[in-house]
Amino acid sequence: MDHYDSQQTNDYMQPEEDWDRDLLLDPAWEKQQRKTFTAWCNSHLRKAGTQIENIEEDFRDGLKLMLLLEVISGERLAKPERGKMRVHKISNVNKALDFIASKGVKLVSIGAEEIVDGNVKMTLGMIWTIILRFAIQDISVEETSAKEGLLLWCQRKTAPYKNVNIQNFHISWKDGLGFCALIHRHRPELIDYGKLRKDDPLTNLNTAFDVAEKYLDIPKMLDAEDIVGTARPDEKAIMTYVSSFYHAFSGAQKAETAANRICKVLAVNQENEQLMEDYEKLASDLLEWIRRTIPWLENRAPENTMQAMQQKLEDFRDYRRLHKPPKVQEKCQLEINFNTLQTKLRLSNRPAFMPSEGRMVSDINNAWGCLEQAEKGYEEWLLNEIRRLERLDHLAEKFRQKASIHEAWTDGKEAMLRQKDYETATLSEIKALLKKHEAFESDLAAHQDRVEQIAAIAQELNELDYYDSPSVNARCQKICDQWDNLGALTQKRREALERTEKLLETIDQLYLEYAKRAAPFNNWMEGAMEDLQDTFIVHTIEEIQGLTTAHEQFKATLPDADKERQAILGIHNEVTKIVQTYHVNMAGTNPYTTITPQEINGKWDHVRQLVPRRDQALTEEHARQQHNERLRKQFGAQANVIGPWIQTKMEIGRISIEMHGTLEDQLSHLRQYEKSIVNYKPKIDQLECDHQLIQEALIFDNKHTNYTMEHIRVGWEQLLTTIARTINEVENQILTRDAKGISQEQMNEFRASFNHFDRKKTGIMDTDDFRACLISMGYNMGEAEFARIMSIVDPNRLGVVTFQAFIDFMSRETADTDTADQVMASFKILAGDKNYITVDELRRELPPDQAEYCIARMAPYNGPDGVPGALDYMSFSTALYGESDL
Repeated sequence: MDHYDSQQTNDYMQPEEDWDRDLLLDPAWEKQQRKTFTAWCNSHLRKAGTQIENIEEDFRDGLKLMLLLEVISGERLAKPERGKMRVHKISNVNKALDFIASKGVKLVSIGAEEIVDGNVKMTLGMIWTIILRFAIQDISVEETSAKEGLLLWCQRKTAPYKNVNIQNFHISWKDGLGFCALIHRHRPELIDYGKLRKDDPLTNLNTAFDVAEKYLDIPKMLDAEDIVGTARPDEKAIMTYVSSFYHAFSGAQKAETAANRICKVLAVNQENEQLMEDYEKLASDLLEWIRRTIPWLENRAPENTMQAMQQKLEDFRDYRRLHKPPKVQEKCQLEINFNTLQTKLRLSNRPAFMPSEGRMVSDINNAWGCLEQAEKGYEEWLLNEIRRLERLDHLAEKFRQKASIHEAWTDGKEAMLRQKDYETATLSEIKALLKKHEAFESDLAAHQDRVEQIAAIAQELNELDYYDSPSVNARCQKICDQWDNLGALTQKRREALERTEKLLETIDQLYLEYAKRAAPFNNWMEGAMEDLQDTFIVHTIEEIQGLTTAHEQFKATLPDADKERQAILGIHNEVTKIVQTYHVNMAGTNPYTTITPQEINGKWDHVRQLVPRRDQALTEEHARQQHNERLRKQFGAQANVIGPWIQTKMEIGRISIEMHGTLEDQLSHLRQYEKSIVNYKPKIDQLECDHQLIQEALIFDNKHTNYTMEHIRVGWEQLLTTIARTINEVENQILTRDAKGISQEQMNEFRASFNHFDRKKTGIMDTDDFRACLISMGYNMGEAEFARIMSIVDPNRLGVVTFQAFIDFMSRETADTDTADQVMASFKILAGDKNYITVDELRRELPPDQAEYCIARMAPYNGPDGVPGALDYMSFSTALYGESDL
């Protein structure tokens, strides 16, 4: 509501302070005021779907009084009290009276208690005050206003008519010709003025009142008999009635202007609605893609084979290389479209666009963050699973080798231990059996470590969730059970032999010595063969060099081992010589051991053959680790250049602040900056290729750089998004400048002020910086006013002010008119006092395409009293602007 001079209001209200005395002097006037004021109030209340019957009773609770003020002012009052107690009624009436007083109206001797008590005089005085303020005060004719302006308007309109001389608002209207002249002047087809007679006031008055009610939507506020039967009709009743004629006729000449304004806003609405639909669809598609992709990235179902996990890794690379980049572009475009739409809405003084629930830019950023988090976790899981499967394969093979060697060694041992050959053996044979058993025990103890290793490997396979753990456990259990049985049998046989030993006296020391030396040497050779055939996994040069050093140390022990072998063979040769010399019946075998010289020689030859194979395997692995080191250095060298380059380019925010020249020059500079960044893409692609080679080589760490490919990807995507967003901001500044007619000098001043108070040089001001900027520009404001300004420049309540929002606010402050308020006011003028517009009126006043668009928006609504095909004030506001502007 426009502000006006309260002193002027008090001046035109001053003559009405004696209304109470007038009512006491002439009850007829009170009756006329009751009828007129009731009809006037109902003409407005019916727009809200209600009415009053008794003016002093129906306003007592204050509810309909507040509703009346909301309808005639177009503003929202404070929320009414819904209780039935007197204090609730007084509170509601006080809210209404406070609202009237806020419009600069001086209320004389009118209190809420009188209205609640149903005081007729006070109620009529209050209604008259409302009529003066909202129906008569704004009337302006040739530099006169209010009552004088309304009187001058009546005189101008009725001047050409005979027998009509309007000098006041009482006796000048008794004959009814003044009312008929006003109607005929504007709607000559409704009254045949030539047939009217000055001496027939009843007919004249009834004709005017009936025509006004039927064709002009002006309710009948007085009876002709009341006017004719009173020497001096009530001035307030006549003024109220005549003001309705003024408002009904004065808006016709403004209809064409109102129609043009409506066309403009409708066209803007159509374009904005299309942008909103495009945003919603793009946002929905992107969110749906993220929703489908995240479960795939969160799937942690392990595979049993390395080949299957390698395929998963390849699928993940395809996702990174082929599927994700287009979605990154879509996300960037979505933010650009959203910012452009918000800029257009601000330029149209329209509310900011609020996407559907779950489709805000922040929602998309959150979903994108979840996607990248899932992506990072999925990649880490893939690499860990590959390491785990590699480790499992190695352990499983090692388990099989050790188990096979052990099972081969234990083959036949139980049967041997169960033999009772000592029962029929000679003394020498018993002694031999005892020595052989001692050698076996030595051998058994030597194999204890292998059994423990087998159990430890099986336990580790279980802990790493090996897919074939049941068979491993079964085999391990079988070995352990067999080992326990061997221990028990060994102890039992020893006890039997020791009991027999007392009967035996001779023993072949040479065989015993052979057995004692051959068994550990045989174990050493078996251990050597096992170590030489053992697979290895290394990831660095240092690890392979450690294995090579250990292998060289092993080769250095071979001469001593060969001497031991020759010594053992010498013992056997000496035994053979003794047997042959003394013709001992030994059947050519050693009773203390099963290890033969041929077996020793065979294993020794096998060890000699395995040594060069081990040399070759270590040499090949050393070459592979050197190749991996070159890959690490190659990737590190590029990453150490690209990473700092991206970090340097990310200072686009500071660059955009320090740029000078016109906005077009800045835009050109930014596009050149963007082109230089895009031209850097081949180096990123080359780094991706090097990274793929590293992953294919199963290289998991790189000491030559602190940058990972994930860091480079994220930095590159952020850089592209930042330069695109910065270009969009400058484009929106150009759009704002052109739309608001801001000169380049003004834009430079805005930029200089903004940069001066942007202390952190980040391209945005916090609330303290923005307050200081406004104070420097001459704004004298309290906390409430500053909060209102912040709600304009920072609708999302982020606590910062961008340069775009700053120039939007400054351009809005300098604007001459408020487009939205003009359009709504124009519609009210176009609709007239009836406050709705029909389909025929729209098609008559608007171009065909704009009219049909508006009619389509009217479809869900009906006008007052169920008028079909019409759009009333509240429904039009809802259809055109949404609930937020009502």
